[in-house]
Amino acid sequence: LTLEELMKSHNIGKERICLLDPKSPIELSPNDGDGIFDWFLFGGILGDDPPRDRTGELRTMGFPTRHLGPVQMTTDTALGVTKMVVKDDVPLNSIPYIDRPTIQFSSNESVEMPFRYICKDGQPVLPDGMKRHLYEDLNRGFDD
Repeated sequence: LTLEELMKSHNIGKERICLLDPKSPIELSPNDGDGIFDWFLFGGILGDDPPRDRTGELRTMGFPTRHLGPVQMTTDTALGVTKMVVKDDVPLNSIPYIDRPTIQFSSNESVEMPFRYICKDGQPVLPDGMKRHLYEDLNRGFDD
């Protein structure tokens, strides 16, 4: 289904869908979860570093927009942050973040992640299995 078909099948108008857009002038707030929006559309949250504005295609469709702050997040982080703001009523600036964390595997092996993450106990919150996946990627070549 296309986005328009999905909206039609659920009888949802554009005004009830929030496009999370890094270029929006309006910050996502707990009030946005109080019946203002039914759906949140994640466009271009994670892409290239630096970002290439992949959200621009969705922006032309005329959805109301909000942003999640000035630093690009991974998709799972953007989902978690949105839930914390609109469901748990936590203001965006009250969420603890860590930017561009270095994931250490040993004294000689690490990888820097070029995104913003939710921070818990001084560490980035990563999806299950992500640290292992990153470690395994260290041993892969371009042809793997």
